[in-house]
Amino acid sequence: MPEVLVEERALVDALVGDQAEEWDLAGLLPVEVLRKLGARGLLCAQVPETYGGPGAGSLDNGAFTAHVGSLCSSLRSVMTSQGMAAWTIQRMGAVDQHRAYLPLLTSGQLAAVGFSEPEAGSDLSALRTEIRRDGDSVVIDGQKVWMTGAYYADLLVVFGRFDDGAAAVVIPASAPGVSVERVPDPLGCRAAGHAHVRLDAVRLPEDSVLGGGGQSLPMLLTTALAYGRFSIAWGCVGILRACLRATATHARSRTQFGKPLAEHQLVARHLAELLASEQVATRVCEHASRCWDSGSPDVVTATVLAKHVSAGHAAQGAATAVQVLASAGARDGHVVARAYRDAKLMEIIEGSNEICQLILAEHAVSRAE
Repeated sequence: MPEVLVEERALVDALVGDQAEEWDLAGLLPVEVLRKLGARGLLCAQVPETYGGPGAGSLDNGAFTAHVGSLCSSLRSVMTSQGMAAWTIQRMGAVDQHRAYLPLLTSGQLAAVGFSEPEAGSDLSALRTEIRRDGDSVVIDGQKVWMTGAYYADLLVVFGRFDDGAAAVVIPASAPGVSVERVPDPLGCRAAGHAHVRLDAVRLPEDSVLGGGGQSLPMLLTTALAYGRFSIAWGCVGILRACLRATATHARSRTQFGKPLAEHQLVARHLAELLASEQVATRVCEHASRCWDSGSPDVVTATVLAKHVSAGHAAQGAATAVQVLASAGARDGHVVARAYRDAKLMEIIEGSNEICQLILAEHAVSRAE
């Protein structure tokens, strides 16, 4: 773990403790925990110190994200959402918008990001949410689905059509015309506050549109999704570490046929594969973070690769962990049961396996030209 966030890791340990199972079963995170972490800037740790954040680099923030993910994927999911909101504001917003919004996100207010719609999932070019000018205001109409963290959020960063292009707009969750409906009983990351959001003639000042709007939709989406994919990839490293820890502990202490499970060759193979998966995911994430920190032109591809590889290994690793723990891990809320559900969603969100494969295949073809 990089030295820069050691104290912060201890704070997360103290706040989470052994409560992740309880939070998962209840389907809710304590808002006071989120606000305590938010007030330290730890839900969006790459925000510069100028705006109250830790100013962490991608590698440091990634390692911190993995640690949080090893404790509670729902908490890590909220961190991903807050980080995406902050990153979108940093990249797309004007300087005065940085000053207006970023200090809020490092002082305890919570944010969520809205991409997907009922008819726009993997194909985000099908977005129908409309942001239109009306005098010195903008009016937003549309619907967003599966907004992670929206149930807890004070601010919503929403993507939609604007003029001849697209825009991201920052909407107070309390604004008239905003309705938030919590997703009941999600498969994974149950406590992450997933919600559907309806926007009915929401009227806001024109300066709520980041950067004045009119950007290219693909560019807008790539900017925000890059951070999300990076954060999820590191979160999957955390899932693998939690599974490896639980599986190794069980295999060492559980005796069958007169010897510990770890001494049975087929179980030992599972342990070896889990370790290999954790190491592969860690290295591909480290590479993506180094590309990010160095400003490498390969950062987009490296981030997609990290997300795809890490999510796949996490899903398979979690299944392996459940196999080894058997009935001991087949209890709802148990760390490996949570991992089994949570990791599957990681293969879908912020670019499904299939979308990631298409991007990587396109990159492979371009390199051959």
